[in-house]
Amino acid sequence: MSIELVVFDMAGTTVRDKNFVGVAFQQAMQSQGYDIAIGDVNPLMGYEKPLAIKMMLEVREPDKAKITDELVDAIHTHFVKGMIAFYKTTTEIGPLPHVEETFDILRAEGIKIALNTGFSRDIADVIIGRLGWENKIDHLVASDEVPHGRPYPDMIRKIMTALGIESAERVAKVGDTEVDINEGINAGCQYSIGITTGAFTREELLPYNPTHIIDDIAEVPGIIATSHALAAKS
Repeated sequence: MSIELVVFDMAGTTVRDKNFVGVAFQQAMQSQGYDIAIGDVNPLMGYEKPLAIKMMLEVREPDKAKITDELVDAIHTHFVKGMIAFYKTTTEIGPLPHVEETFDILRAEGIKIALNTGFSRDIADVIIGRLGWENKIDHLVASDEVPHGRPYPDMIRKIMTALGIESAERVAKVGDTEVDINEGINAGCQYSIGITTGAFTREELLPYNPTHIIDDIAEVPGIIATSHALAAKS
């Protein structure tokens, strides 16, 4: 089947991230007395942020009774406030190389572009506004707008419903983390593409069985064109 929709992750896939998110996580955890190394944060990039916080607490808090919704909310609130303040003011924000050109190429072929993210919607909206992407994409879904974030397929399915895409076989997912790949697989996407511009290396992505691993988002239109050529022959 031909691809009608490509769903891209944000930080590390389409949006430049020099580990800003990891540092914000680290600071949010420290606000409640938990010291965590950046190297331990990075594997959790891509998850819905409250879930990632709970996963970090499960490892670092020996008294499980202390891991309450209130504690998770306090850490997440600190994270959200830090991220919004950062993205509103930073001069570092920008698209990763070839992202906007890739969007334009795909949309010129009639393929819809959507973004999804482990961020909450308030953070995602600030990023979209700063980048001026309101008219570059067809839809955006954040993890707090669905019952379950990645690796569950809820965000992809919500996008499909909004854009009138009936089959996941007509969808490709592109992301830089384990949970991006598993989200695409769990949704039944024709392609679940890992990219090495973010949190995971090629070697770290391989065990999760993406359909492709790419080093440059500009490779996506070629993958999609191949699917269209195969569909035309069948």
